[in-house]
Amino acid sequence: MDTLKIRIDNLTDSQAMDIVGTADRNLNVLGECLNCEISYRDQVFFLRSAQPQTEQKARAVLKALQKLSDQRRSVTEQDVIYACRLAERGEDIFFADFSSQVVGRTLSGKVITPKTRGQAAFVEAMEKYPVVFAIGPAGTGKTYLAVIRAVTAMKKGDVKRIVLTRPAVEAGENLGFLPGDLKEKVDPYLTPLYDALHVMLGSEQTEKLIEKGAIEIAPLAYMRGRTLDDAYVILDEAQNTTVPQMKMFMTRLGFRSKMIITGDITQIDLDRHTLSGLIHASDILRGIPEISMVELSSDDIVRHPLVQKIIERYEEYGERPERK
Repeated sequence: MDTLKIRIDNLTDSQAMDIVGTADRNLNVLGECLNCEISYRDQVFFLRSAQPQTEQKARAVLKALQKLSDQRRSVTEQDVIYACRLAERGEDIFFADFSSQVVGRTLSGKVITPKTRGQAAFVEAMEKYPVVFAIGPAGTGKTYLAVIRAVTAMKKGDVKRIVLTRPAVEAGENLGFLPGDLKEKVDPYLTPLYDALHVMLGSEQTEKLIEKGAIEIAPLAYMRGRTLDDAYVILDEAQNTTVPQMKMFMTRLGFRSKMIITGDITQIDLDRHTLSGLIHASDILRGIPEISMVELSSDDIVRHPLVQKIIERYEEYGERPERK
């Protein structure tokens, strides 16, 4: 196949650098998304081993990234991935409609904004509703955005504390066989929550707030018998709750509090005969005006482009495809 050449009108050197990315990272991601090799030289993008129909998609993505660079900030790998997905479906590529939504700022001052329309809908729901369900595959930023929003709310004084919890059920493991005390047993299950906190607060400040009780990280069983007022409460990995556990958790909601429930119904580690509390709750609570149900999809994945392809293949064939 011949090499395709694409020249973008009015492309400045600064915009080109943003699109190419450090060490060509953005171009490499673009090439993976378009299944071709892509390079840039002298105001021209070169696409090697590309199908003829790839040119139109690539041009649409490059123009959108040019506009994005001109509007706000450096182009990221996630921006490239998202633009490619929209181009693949022939949809218009927009960033400006959600890039102005600030979820929070990291310890270093970096502004965190939604990367996809699904993420933007999730952020908007967290601002408007006392209870929000976010259901979608791995890599869609459910846990990360929820924790970032919780820390931002506490910094603003909207809540007095943050409560982060998840069921201690992982791929058939039993906590009783793990070494150490309770904290040492459950900490490995709560790593994603710690990671997001460290981004916002740093490890030292996170530990100080945990010691003071302003941030509580605990297994779901510790929620029983409590009422959580003035709190931002996040239940992560909710697909691994049972129906009684989910009911117990939902009835902990107190005054001036928010509850965010996140989970992926394709990764349930419960016994196959046990109904997931997340599936049950999303069915029976749908339609209550104060509760928002946000459904994220593979379009909202902001990890490596291969992750989307893997998830889509599992969705297509199921977990146990027939052997040929």
